[in-house]
Amino acid sequence: MSPRLDATRTPDAPSATLSVDPTTPLPATPLPGELADRLLDRPLDRIGPVDARALSKDLFARLAELEEGTHDHAYVRNTLVELNLALVRFAAARFGTRSEPMEDIVQVGTIG
Repeated sequence: MSPRLDATRTPDAPSATLSVDPTTPLPATPLPGELADRLLDRPLDRIGPVDARALSKDLFARLAELEEGTHDHAYVRNTLVELNLALVRFAAARFGTRSEPMEDIVQVGTIG
């Protein structure tokens, strides 16, 4: 027999107790630039996939703001390329059965 959804909850139910004080402020979330600065302190091959996604999003936003041809634009673009090399290698592995050498496939994926 399934529980009744319209039944009142008892105070003993785990969902009936509030373990967090609603007046407690939430922890501060880093601003996009702060996230990039914090994550770029680590070597790029040590950044996990979740951090890489968040950092890529921030770097794409920065790239859109920068003027093409500047040193900063090139730096951000190259950082994005290096940050996503694992993704390029993963996608290139799907084409490994073709006659092209794997290095060529990775190079095409890197250049984009």
